[in-house]
Amino acid sequence: MAKKRDQIKMSAEEIARFLDERRVMNVSTNGRDGWPHMTSLWYVMRGTEPWIWTYAKSQKIRNIERDDRATLLVEAGHEYHELMGVMMKARAELHRGIEVVSGVGEELFNRYQGGQAGSIDEAGREALKSQAAKRVAIQFHVEDTVTWDHSKLGGAY
Repeated sequence: MAKKRDQIKMSAEEIARFLDERRVMNVSTNGRDGWPHMTSLWYVMRGTEPWIWTYAKSQKIRNIERDDRATLLVEAGHEYHELMGVMMKARAELHRGIEVVSGVGEELFNRYQGGQAGSIDEAGREALKSQAAKRVAIQFHVEDTVTWDHSKLGGAY
């Protein structure tokens, strides 16, 4: 008899599909006072690595500058038998170059505003670059992943 933990794990393909279907990632960084600092953010996946952008002066950036460890969570479900999630322990790498930051901004725009890759006109691209000047892109290098999909239990708990 397989352990329940093994029964509810997601495959690499299931993880990729799940992360592609969801819209919000909870990002926890380590605050100076030792308490986790959690925020909910939009994200894009580049392969198996989540990327976000955020304001350069934000608390999460200050936290990452001190300690690059982060825990990421994407979850779904309302009833117990529907619960699904992906938790990733990751190291955060900050990118401040305007081209990298605006590139992440464009991917976020396309993903969340319904655009197609390359559909942003020059004025839109300039607006993103203007925003990118105040932002930082964060690339998360995932070191460990824990997943669960309670629907795999077929109602048996």
